[in-house]
Amino acid sequence: MTDFRTLPLKPALLASVETLGYAEMTPVQALSLPPILEGRDVIAQARTGSGKTAAFGLGLLQHIDVDTIRLQALVLCPTRELADQVSKAIRKLAANIPNVKLLTLCGGMPLGPQLASLTHDPHIVVGTPGRVQEHLKRGSLHGGGIKVLVLDEADRMLDMGFSEAIDDIVGRIAKHHQTLLFSATYAEEIRQVSKRLQREPVEVTVEAPHEESTIEQRFHEVEPAQKMDALAQLLAKGTLSAEQAQHALVFCNMRKDVDAVAQELDRRGFSALALHGDMEQRDRDEVLVQFANRSCCILVATDVAARGLDIAALPLVVSYDIAHDPDTHTHRVGRTGRAGEDGLAITLVTPRERPKAQNIEEQLGQPLPWHPLRVSPPRGKQLNLAPMKTLVIDAGRQDKLRPGDILGALTGDAGLDAKDIGKIDVFATRAYVALRRDLANKALERLRSGKIKGRNFRVRALH
Repeated sequence: MTDFRTLPLKPALLASVETLGYAEMTPVQALSLPPILEGRDVIAQARTGSGKTAAFGLGLLQHIDVDTIRLQALVLCPTRELADQVSKAIRKLAANIPNVKLLTLCGGMPLGPQLASLTHDPHIVVGTPGRVQEHLKRGSLHGGGIKVLVLDEADRMLDMGFSEAIDDIVGRIAKHHQTLLFSATYAEEIRQVSKRLQREPVEVTVEAPHEESTIEQRFHEVEPAQKMDALAQLLAKGTLSAEQAQHALVFCNMRKDVDAVAQELDRRGFSALALHGDMEQRDRDEVLVQFANRSCCILVATDVAARGLDIAALPLVVSYDIAHDPDTHTHRVGRTGRAGEDGLAITLVTPRERPKAQNIEEQLGQPLPWHPLRVSPPRGKQLNLAPMKTLVIDAGRQDKLRPGDILGALTGDAGLDAKDIGKIDVFATRAYVALRRDLANKALERLRSGKIKGRNFRVRALH
């Protein structure tokens, strides 16, 4: 039974599901939603892209009483990027329920505005463990009325050292609540968390959403001194399809290597940006926006930073450094080949890293696809420009700015065609719009000399 109408969902939620175009439940939704709606604890193994956010989002919205002004649902996520993504998804599901108040509370953001927003209790909070714990300790967040606690990507939260914070949070909220735990793996640490926090949970296991046959893996052995040349050679035009060359995610194990690789790719003429946890939050937001809207071709990232990245069709993933463990490798590979699209996953392996490759081979239960690679010295600078360019408008949701207002200004006074305008992202205090690269300067001049929603805002181009 995969029709949402077979579930005892509120009419407002069924209307949202229909508006969002969800034709039928994904496997994780079909298996987890019935026990979630019954109020049971659930532990679910489900990867990014499986539909898990809608599963717990519909579950917690079903139990919210809008007329009771108190915190009733808490969702914990490992990163700010994932928390933002989850908040957006829940807001869309709640579109037909009037007066639902949802707050996103994450570290790396000023405390003052969050405290101001908490003068009236929200119904739902989505946040990172450290900041949520801080608000509960201060008394600015009240957990006594929580009915549903969600731990999203629990394995990553444990990897990042949030175990103690999670236990402390659970000790500060209502004793009797439903706990929903979602994880990409069922590692022993996850089992232990489930034993501590859950009562007779329903266990849900879902196969990875992609067909293995849609993802091609290639392993190349390279000397450490040749790794950068090998990467540039593999990413060069002519080696890959046009789509792969314009949208690739490159993984490094260390933050310092992320910066070094991105800078070297940029020096060689590739459109590349870095993403890791040491960056300021605004800079991380801008990098994610540019990669998602095609203003940047290559994103170089750590595993943790890439967790917040929500891109349905990512044609190429490269492990510049082989993953430390098979589960992380599997998660990287699963970033490509989604939604029935073909994907390519390339892994560079130095001779000393062969044991790590052997661990992956043992988990796969079949020989790895090794391909010889003759690394040539670089032949001068590449010119690999991204198809789009991003403009930043210094106004956002706080200024009542909506994507439609920006689209209207660009297709109206600025005279652009809607087909030349890409993704529009509106944050609290600023907005980003992607435009066809050759038209971006013209659009920038028009927006600076014209108005958006009858007002003048500062507009600038990124990179």
